[in-house]
Amino acid sequence: MAYQFITVATADHITTVTLNRPEVMNALHPAANEELARAFDAFAADGDAWLAILTGSGERAFCAGNDLKSEAAGVRFSVSDFSGGFGGITDRHDLFKPVIAAVNGVALGGGFEMALACDILIAAEHATLGLPEPRVGLVAGAGGMQRLPRMIPMKIAMGMLLRAKPITARQAEKLGLVNEVVPLADLMDTARRWAREILECAPLSVRLTKQVALSQLHLSVAKAMHTPTPLSETFLQSADRVEGPKAFAEKRKPNWKGR
Repeated sequence: MAYQFITVATADHITTVTLNRPEVMNALHPAANEELARAFDAFAADGDAWLAILTGSGERAFCAGNDLKSEAAGVRFSVSDFSGGFGGITDRHDLFKPVIAAVNGVALGGGFEMALACDILIAAEHATLGLPEPRVGLVAGAGGMQRLPRMIPMKIAMGMLLRAKPITARQAEKLGLVNEVVPLADLMDTARRWAREILECAPLSVRLTKQVALSQLHLSVAKAMHTPTPLSETFLQSADRVEGPKAFAEKRKPNWKGR
């Protein structure tokens, strides 16, 4: 599949999606959003792709969000125009394969919302993250207003949302928004290490775990524990559920099939 504004590579069950507009700090215009939507559609449908890493090209920016210069020139769009929302991921609520954000610099506005929509966030130590939309007369309409207060204490989230000022990667790590902060030179190796550690687990176990964790937050623990999800039956009948205990008993590494 040909892309102009992103690159996509899949190897060893890992799909790496890289935003490739460094000249505009990887900001997204409609064409780039459309490509990301197609890329994540393809990732979701690919049985051999078990995990994705999302990152940006260059050393300055993961993604500066919506391309405001493009919008000011009259190129307007809604996140609902694309499968999965902004960046193909902020409104993709049925993707239970894990996604890691490798934040290689500025992650602002929609860029930060894309990172918040990922399951794991690894940041370069020079990265900054925030939702500055109110400073240009906009709002964080791709999930930022909804996700941030669910991830950190309410007063801290409101301070970030209402002041519309970014924070550093180290500050984000202390708040629990970032899993690990590393030098830029180590960013992708660190993201791939996290990916490999996840891939040591059975793929369907990982997907069911993500599905339950995200889809049952609104339920009490007692209710959630007795509420099956769509993947529950698939997991119970999977070959990997047989393979795991068998490999443990035989003292060997499991041969996961993802089915």
